[in-house]
Amino acid sequence: QSFSFFIVNVPVSQRRFKPMQAREAMEAVLKEKLQGQQYSVEQVPSWTRDIADAVKNKLKEFEYDRYKIIVQVVIGELRGEGVKMACRCFWDENSDKHVSFTFSNDSLFCTATAFAVYHY
Repeated sequence: QSFSFFIVNVPVSQRRFKPMQAREAMEAVLKEKLQGQQYSVEQVPSWTRDIADAVKNKLKEFEYDRYKIIVQVVIGELRGEGVKMACRCFWDENSDKHVSFTFSNDSLFCTATAFAVYHY
């Protein structure tokens, strides 16, 4: 008889992704980058890249052990229309996490979502 044993590494609580800590960091980045800005179709592509990079780099500073960080940023003009977004993926509820923050002013909205996927 042959037996296979697998050891599953679960995140240690001190190094686990902390959604509230990440949300506070995301809020600070969005406010810093967008406070006082007016929607500009020409500027939005660079804003989204800059914000996504800044959020990712800020979250990397927390040194979450073995997590892959994915950041999605959406910026739109406020015109009274609704926006719906959805995302689907395979997920481990015990270790994978996500967090979102939405910034808005009288001209634009920006939703940033960070996905923290634990690498076993």
